[in-house]
Amino acid sequence: MEPILTINNLTKKFGYLTAVKNLTFTINKGNVYGILGPNGSGKSTTLGIVLNVVNKTQGDFHWFDGNTTTHDALKHVGAIIERPNFYAYMTAEQNLKLVCKIKGVNHSKIDEKLAIVGLLDRKNHKFRTYSLGMKQRLAIASALLNDPEILILDEPTNGLDPQGIHQIRQIIKDIAATGTTILLASHLLDEVEKVCTHVVVLRKGEKLYAGRVDEMINSHGFFELKADKQDELLGLLEMSSNFGKVKIEGELITAFLEEPMSASEFNKLMFEKGIILSHLVKRKESLEEQFLQLTDNQAN
Repeated sequence: MEPILTINNLTKKFGYLTAVKNLTFTINKGNVYGILGPNGSGKSTTLGIVLNVVNKTQGDFHWFDGNTTTHDALKHVGAIIERPNFYAYMTAEQNLKLVCKIKGVNHSKIDEKLAIVGLLDRKNHKFRTYSLGMKQRLAIASALLNDPEILILDEPTNGLDPQGIHQIRQIIKDIAATGTTILLASHLLDEVEKVCTHVVVLRKGEKLYAGRVDEMINSHGFFELKADKQDELLGLLEMSSNFGKVKIEGELITAFLEEPMSASEFNKLMFEKGIILSHLVKRKESLEEQFLQLTDNQAN
């Protein structure tokens, strides 16, 4: 794994408030990372520190192999951490030419990046005529002009309508498919589940979890079950080491797996015990359920 960003015991205090507390995680090349947490969890502060716009209180971070200064490293980073800030009376192309001048990038990149975000046909339209979603897409094009190794986005779909949200998420996936590493901050579980390969979960500035989205909690899923012999079924579930928590809601039993087991295996086992299942569905816990379980465990 080639590291792009390494954060070690990072802490940021604003007076008596600790916004980020002993935060440690690594972002490796070629993945889509989500920093997930509610408002006030330290997401934006963390991004601000690594982008040199917020001073850290303690700890350390370094880009790439650690031998590059942050100033030089940021030449290989594309970032949007505030609302897009372009000149309203200028066209998209004119605005991007200004960005090229600031970044020392050739104008030839403009059409290529506008095509990526679906705005090539609107390049001669003034920025003030753009919808909020289009403005955000133009900001992404701007951040891509220097062909960054990592793209950093802070709440990229905030305030957008459902169509705008879908477009931005698809663009993020398309950019990631080209091998660009992406780091995005979000308070939306749904966003992280749909877009990210890895997640860092923050609460009140502290890390609760860092790792793959699909391994966020070692969950083997659960069965939803119904049977005429409900009491016998419950007895078997409670005696079995395959199952942990069991919930009952009317006729529906939800049994959470402690070990891998297929629905067909379970059905065969029940049939051998003389229990006929009238309903059997295997489901995987959603990220939301796993997140709630994670935060509940942390609170206890």
